[in-house]
Amino acid sequence: MNLARPSPIFAVLLASFAIPSCASRVAVVVPESDVASPRDVRARQLVEAALEGEAYTMLKDLCATAPARLSGSPNAQRAVEWGLATMRRIGLENVRAEPVMVPHWVRGEPERCELLDDSDRVVEELQILALGGSDATDPGGVVADVMMVRSFEELQQRAAEARGRIVFFNRPMPKILANTFRAYGQAVPQRANGAVEASKAGGVFALVRSMTTRIDDNPHTGAMNYAGDVPRIPTAAISTLDADAIAARIARGERVRLRITLHCATLPDVESANVVGEIPGGELGREIVVVGGHLDSWDAGQGAQDDGAGIAHTLEAARLLVASGARLRRTIRFVLFMNEENGLRGGLGYRDAHLDETHFAAIESDAGGDVPLGFGTNATDLRFEELRAAVRALEPWGMGALTPGGGGADIGPLAERGALMFGLSVISHRYFDYHHSVLDHVDSVNERALALGAGAIAVLAAELADLGSSAPAR
Repeated sequence: MNLARPSPIFAVLLASFAIPSCASRVAVVVPESDVASPRDVRARQLVEAALEGEAYTMLKDLCATAPARLSGSPNAQRAVEWGLATMRRIGLENVRAEPVMVPHWVRGEPERCELLDDSDRVVEELQILALGGSDATDPGGVVADVMMVRSFEELQQRAAEARGRIVFFNRPMPKILANTFRAYGQAVPQRANGAVEASKAGGVFALVRSMTTRIDDNPHTGAMNYAGDVPRIPTAAISTLDADAIAARIARGERVRLRITLHCATLPDVESANVVGEIPGGELGREIVVVGGHLDSWDAGQGAQDDGAGIAHTLEAARLLVASGARLRRTIRFVLFMNEENGLRGGLGYRDAHLDETHFAAIESDAGGDVPLGFGTNATDLRFEELRAAVRALEPWGMGALTPGGGGADIGPLAERGALMFGLSVISHRYFDYHHSVLDHVDSVNERALALGAGAIAVLAAELADLGSSAPAR
């Protein structure tokens, strides 16, 4: 073995076992050409800069300036103004607000859910949140007995029992699934369509178990739907702790009677905006790589995980690339989408406003700010291996996975036009503890994990902007 010029493997071993002391430090220097490709060098520089960067500062600033950024609200408008100012500060070009009309639903006064005895006296107050888009109850509330079901199929089989009752959908997110987004997908139809199905059976209110595996007293809101040909009934989510308590009473054969009062309302649509800024590209500058997250959030909590983290990822990736001085072949366009939570008007509006452009690829971060693992993609065999080689540069930080299936709600409309789709994948076990609840606070986000996610997105965006082929084929 030639010790005058150590091999890469030997150099790594020496570095691993070198123990610095106060008296001396031994540094093993390996020529960069022996251990790292230009792709690896760029990845290391961007991720290391992210770890000393501003992602968490941006998140804190957004959550302090505009918490609870529900579409149509004053805080949503403050978030738009904040996004414009932040993009200009970090040096993006062509910064602008692109108008979109968005829904304007308001919660009104706090909801009330009271457990009653046989004489309709209040026994206990339960914790609920109206679902976004729900109608209000009459001023005196809905007073009715509770019927519990675990599925729409069970409700259909027992439809005769539902008339005049509060239909309580008590299907938990399955804890046994490794991916909590899959677990969410199995339970969330009861939230989205519970009011429709309960109304079809003659129910007067749809009460839904909160979408979380955590057992606590914090209800989780979220979007719901009405159907034009079905009478509209109000709907709300109940905390998992109270859901279990109701289920236990019913299992003991007890009568459960509730009075529920909601004050929410849907107001006329208002004008809002997507916030857009760019790093112009070179010889393929007419082709666009979109990087984004959604600026709006629900009105419970600060919207830090959903999707303040995605906004911090997006803006910090932009700052890192601007600061690097990189000259990239394609244009990278950073988009802070409005109204993902209850309408997707931002994603649809962006697509419609840019029909004459070529979108090569799009990356979305909307899975929270936990430890990143890599990316999911819609790429097929034509591109998958090439892209996996690009993402592999992130392996030293445990972020080198590329898996089939990925994208995001806001960038989804671009897939129709052939764009490559990518979604940042993160460890998801804690995400639904906070999602759509008062617990979605900046303190729930780990600073280092957030920074790593921003670095990973910066690396992938640069790789996509520099890929050789201009064909967007997947």
